Amino acid sequence: MQISKLQGLSEQEVRERKLAGKSNNVKLPTSRSYFQIFRENLFTFVNAVFFAISGVFLFLQRPSDAIFVAVIIFSGVVIGICQEIWAKQKLDKIALLTRPVATVIRDGKEYTIDPKEIVLGDILLLYSGEQILVDGKIVGEGRIEVDESLLTGESDLIPKVDGQEVYSGSFCVSGRACYEAQKVGTETVAYQLMAGAREFRQVYTPLQQEINLIIRVLLLLACFLWILIAISFILRSQPLNEIVQRAAVIAGLIPAGLLIAITLSYVMGAVQMLGKNILIQQTNAVESLSNVDVLCLDKTGTLTTNQIELHDLYPIQVSVGDLRSILGDYAASTKSGNRTTVAILNGCSGYTKPIKTEVPFSSDRKWSSVVFDDPERNGTYVLGAPEMLSLAVPLDATANSYIQQQINQGFRVLLFAHSPVSVSLEANNTPVLPPNLNAIGVLSFSDRLRKGASETLQGFANAGIAVKIISGDNPQTVAAIALQAGFSEEVKLISGMELEQMNDLQFAQAASTYNVFGRISPQQKAKIVKSLRNAGHYVAMTGDGVNDVLSLKIANLGIAMESGSQATRGIADIVLLKDSFEALPPAFLEGQRIRNGIRDVMKLFMVRVCCVTLLIFATAIVSDSFPLMNKHSAIVTLVGVGIPTMFIPIWAQPGEQSKRSMIRLILQFIIPASLSITLVALIVYLFYLVSAILDLPPAAGIARVDYEIPRTALVTILVFCELLLIPFLKPPTTAWVAAEPLNGEWRYSGVAGILIITYLLILYIPPIREFFELAPISPVNCLWLGLVAIEWSFIVRLMWRSRFLDRFLGVDLD
Repeated sequence: MQISKLQGLSEQEVRERKLAGKSNNVKLPTSRSYFQIFRENLFTFVNAVFFAISGVFLFLQRPSDAIFVAVIIFSGVVIGICQEIWAKQKLDKIALLTRPVATVIRDGKEYTIDPKEIVLGDILLLYSGEQILVDGKIVGEGRIEVDESLLTGESDLIPKVDGQEVYSGSFCVSGRACYEAQKVGTETVAYQLMAGAREFRQVYTPLQQEINLIIRVLLLLACFLWILIAISFILRSQPLNEIVQRAAVIAGLIPAGLLIAITLSYVMGAVQMLGKNILIQQTNAVESLSNVDVLCLDKTGTLTTNQIELHDLYPIQVSVGDLRSILGDYAASTKSGNRTTVAILNGCSGYTKPIKTEVPFSSDRKWSSVVFDDPERNGTYVLGAPEMLSLAVPLDATANSYIQQQINQGFRVLLFAHSPVSVSLEANNTPVLPPNLNAIGVLSFSDRLRKGASETLQGFANAGIAVKIISGDNPQTVAAIALQAGFSEEVKLISGMELEQMNDLQFAQAASTYNVFGRISPQQKAKIVKSLRNAGHYVAMTGDGVNDVLSLKIANLGIAMESGSQATRGIADIVLLKDSFEALPPAFLEGQRIRNGIRDVMKLFMVRVCCVTLLIFATAIVSDSFPLMNKHSAIVTLVGVGIPTMFIPIWAQPGEQSKRSMIRLILQFIIPASLSITLVALIVYLFYLVSAILDLPPAAGIARVDYEIPRTALVTILVFCELLLIPFLKPPTTAWVAAEPLNGEWRYSGVAGILIITYLLILYIPPIREFFELAPISPVNCLWLGLVAIEWSFIVRLMWRSRFLDRFLGVDLD
């Protein structure tokens, strides 16, 4: 049965089956529900701890403390909920944008419908690049090749002919056929798989994984300290109010503000991408871009526009007119048309003729063939890459010279051959070339370079990203296009046939060494990406065709063109709207900027956490006291770290990722800063504590000592030192260069100066000072504490510049 003769269901049958519940009207979730977002942000262990502390403060009739704790936590919760609701709405829009459509045959006519309108028994038309939407079986004389890797994990192409089953979740790679819907809705084999694939997926970037590890470690530390607090309460009968205050300070060791800063960074990155025609399908995809050090590009549709035009014809053994006529009939008659056949039809007029057998084009074998059922066109006609047909098709020196000349000019070249034998083209269900093939013509095609391709490639180089161009076209053609596009690196060329001869070790070496790959099969493309990942690279892959699906799935980050196949858009992490290839370099830089900002924020938070933790242990050992109250800890966090980290992600600059491990990063910056600040703060605290003890009346006991002034002095020195740490993190001049390279940006230091003034206003405005439970200290004492902080800055700069820690540990931390 031919496709044109298939009638399909009648409208009456469609209505009856819909009423009987035999339709595909099942909703796949595109993202988390609003209830899930609220539940996952509100009901966390950290939030439960803070809310419990707030409740105890209310019980102790300390409403200001309760409100203060609740506001800090709820601010993070609200920001997280708003960001994730925004992400949900974007994901829902993405699902609507990339939603597949179905072509059905009803009453002998073709209709384009929504997939939910499919009913049991519908006849659906399937083309190359389309997704199979429901389970069914092939009907009629069509033939397709299917990628079932989403279902089976196997990348082999499966041929399907009349009577064979097809499954939703797979993709038609080549050919054209019809299939009858036999299972719809929740009964399809792939329903659960597709539901999981479309749902919101939390995929953590390397930086997120590092931060989550740190937070878990800090959570364990907090739990340990809470246990000690509980034991102290039981054994020493300390006041409940004091215990709650200590528990709240310890809870502050868990850097909730760090998570808020990360969330804000992602929101700002996503907003930046909105105006650049980049559709983010993973909320952290922009930051994930920052890790990319190798970008694999598919030439066709990425460097070029995929607007193929027939450039020239070179007849062999036939006239130009006859060659045009045969090519026109070939392109008009094939049931598995593509851009190449469209370009042929635009250049060569032809007529549709009946076909006995057809082998559709595949990017794996790189040839297609037709056996006409017409006496004027007897025999078999084959169109394919010269390299793939060279062993079966003899060519003279002139033809070979013409082919090489066209390739060197960057044209895509195909060989057209004929065999007088009309034989079956399949052996063991695998297409094979017919015998006695003779060349009758050479075709060359031009493909327009994408606008801004040269500037885009230069942008990748500026971002420190190595580019590898991978294509199914001739290697010399790919190299010529790369040079035309301004490929700045030295071209190192290799072909798929050369790669086939290599063992795994040689293949991995070639994947790392070469940067232009031609005549690459989809399996080789995926293997190249996998080899690069195994070599430790963070790989992004761009593509637009079904042949790119497997490599997009294997890459760390998949990037698809909007004009590409539905299969690539469905599997990609990022979709370039309007095929905005030129937006990628700015996107990579934006990712680097977000990552660098988050790393700087993490350093400040870690210094604060380490200092407070060490002070808790140090004061307990030295003075049997607790250094801070809940509001004291909050003011140190808010002024010393919280507000600065609101500006750091905004002003962060892109740059290559540091090769230092997280441990080396902590040792190199955080440890010297934390130890020195802790030691200075402890000395200040003990100095004022001893002064308070000496001021006690002779008859008074040590239990009556007033901790307000020592704690206020401790808060003041911590705030001063933390704010003076910002110029070391972002050195505005060489005078501040010690642990970090010169930044040359004064805005960070300006914020630190403004926050010092802000803290002084808090300290000297009575209502605000009383709210934070700080004691009044004289301007002379405040000036002295400022001088101590300045002296500390000289000491820590000397530690960094002399590489004291490196020499002490006997390692190189750079």
